[in-house]
Amino acid sequence: MQNPLPPLGWLRTFEAAARHLSFTGAARDLNMTQSAVSQQIKSLEGYLGQPLFHRRPRALELTEAGITYLPVVREAFRTLVRGTRAVTGDQQNTVQVQSNITFAVNWLGPRLPAFRALHPEVQLNIFTELWEPREMAEGAAVEIRYSLRPADTVRTELLRTDHYYPVCAPDFAVTLDDLHMQPLYDCSNLLSNWTSWAEDQGLPWSNPPITYATTYMVSLSVAMARGGLCLAHDTIARGLIAEGRLIAPFEHRVPMPEAYYLLLSPQAEETPGAVAFANWIRAEIAAEVTD
Repeated sequence: MQNPLPPLGWLRTFEAAARHLSFTGAARDLNMTQSAVSQQIKSLEGYLGQPLFHRRPRALELTEAGITYLPVVREAFRTLVRGTRAVTGDQQNTVQVQSNITFAVNWLGPRLPAFRALHPEVQLNIFTELWEPREMAEGAAVEIRYSLRPADTVRTELLRTDHYYPVCAPDFAVTLDDLHMQPLYDCSNLLSNWTSWAEDQGLPWSNPPITYATTYMVSLSVAMARGGLCLAHDTIARGLIAEGRLIAPFEHRVPMPEAYYLLLSPQAEETPGAVAFANWIRAEIAAEVTD
C-alpha cells in the first residue's frame, strides 16, 4: 500500500520553488543543486499524478493543482513549527526577521544595538532578499517589506510612506540644467524612478541612459564613490546623509507609490520576542516620522 504522504523533503522543495517561482531560487534557499530541485519536483508530481508547475521560458507558473496544494503544504509546515515550539519550549524569544538587504543594512543594522539594549533576551535571526517574496517566507515571524501594498495573506500594516529624491557625494558638482548629462543610477522595477521624479520637477527630460541594479545598495555605493547620482528616500538615505557620505543636491521630493509595510505571521502574536520586535519597529519608525 502506498504511503499516503510524500516525503517531507519533496514538500519543502515544492514550497520553496513555489515561493520563488524558480528552481534556482529554491536551490539557493535549500542549499541544493538546481537539478536536484527539478528532480524532486518531478518525483512529487509523479507521486501526485499531475503537474504542479507550468515550465515557462523565463519563470515557473503554478498549475491549478499547484495553487490548490500550496496553502495545504504551508499550513502543514506552520503546524509542525508550532508543535515543535510547544514541545521544545525554548523558542519564544527567537525571532526570524526578513527584509530587503538595503533596509537591513542602512536602517535596521545601525539600530540593532539599541534594540539589544532594550531586549537582551530576544535572539534575532535576520534574512535578507534582493526582492521581497510574493508571500511571507516560511519560518519568518516578522517581515519589513518595501513595495506596493502586499496581498493580505498575513497580517499587514503600513509602517511608513516616504519621499524620493536624487542623492550624490558631497563634492559632486551637479545642477538641474546638467542633470540629464550626469551618470544616473537607480533600483529597477520601481514606480519611484528618475522619469517620474523629473516629470514632477517639471524638467524637459530627454530620457538619458540610466544604469539599473536590483538593489539600492549598488546605486547608493556608486553615488558615495562619486560615480554619479542615484534616487533614494529617507528610510535608506537619512543615515548616510547625516554621516556626510551623501547629500540631496535638490530640494524637490516626490511621494513614493511604494511604502514600507510590517507583516506578521500567524504565530508572531503568540511569540513574546516577535511582539517585542514588532513594537520596537513601530516605535522607531513613528519617532522618525515625527522628527
